[in-house]
Amino acid sequence: MIVIENISKQFGKLKVLDKVNFTCKASKCIALIGPNGSGKTTLIKSILGMVMPDSGNIIFNGKNIQNEWKYREEIGYMPQIGRYPDNMTIGQVIDMMKDIRHTNSGLDENLIDAFALKGMYNKRMRTLSGGTRQKVSASLAFLFNPKVLILDEPTAGLDPVSSELLKEKILTEIKNGKLILITSHILSELDDLVSEVIYMQDGKLLFQKSIEVLHNDTGEIKLSKAIASVMTNNIK
Repeated sequence: MIVIENISKQFGKLKVLDKVNFTCKASKCIALIGPNGSGKTTLIKSILGMVMPDSGNIIFNGKNIQNEWKYREEIGYMPQIGRYPDNMTIGQVIDMMKDIRHTNSGLDENLIDAFALKGMYNKRMRTLSGGTRQKVSASLAFLFNPKVLILDEPTAGLDPVSSELLKEKILTEIKNGKLILITSHILSELDDLVSEVIYMQDGKLLFQKSIEVLHNDTGEIKLSKAIASVMTNNIK
């Protein structure tokens, strides 16, 4: 569904992506992880068309995204920090996004209902807690039934109940054939979700492995311990 071919990107003298290659297929939940400064954010922005790589190709559903924009309608994006007009209400923000996308049909309002956002439609964005903003961002990411979801630290700031509701939604959409790409520093949040791990460091892809292979290679069940074991052995 998404193929990254030899992507490189440099800002001044800083090389943030260095010949990155990997493939993400449908019906998968893939964790994109690595330390700060590893290139994850630049890679995500490249997939979203917000950053133009210096070289390489990004293929979405068999087509190169260069000079394209329609493919972005198939991607739902949940940023780590959602920024919305302060004076707008939750309802106005959601309606605005519907207007931008020119659609009121085929919408997935499951998370809007699960998070009970309709009862808060009149609240202005400036008054919301960080957790409620996250609920709005998550609901918007899933709202238009995209084939691909890119979720950046999706459970950050969510209360335990809301976090579980979001995880259940992710698992449901994987079963529906969607590709979910998640970045998170809280690896314990990913144990029940991810089927593959892409690990980046210093702008390079260190490995892409299935959870089963990671478990077999390290003997560790928890993702955090498996990653730590892989990295320790690599260092040695």
